[in-house]
Amino acid sequence: MALAVALTTQCAYCIDVHIKGAKQAGVSEEELAELISISASVKAGATMAHGLLAMRLFEQ
Repeated sequence: MALAVALTTQCAYCIDVHIKGAKQAGVSEEELAELISISASVKAGATMAHGLLAMRLFEQ
């Protein structure tokens, strides 16, 4: 979970710290790839939501 948040917030220090913890916890490369995909989806979803807000505000 911490690594997912670090990826979503794009905090390089946090990614460094939490990837080490994930490796120690036995996370597989496949699990890491899935986590990256989910984090990217969350970030893209937030961008779309804020983009729609920007469009509504622009129309006012």
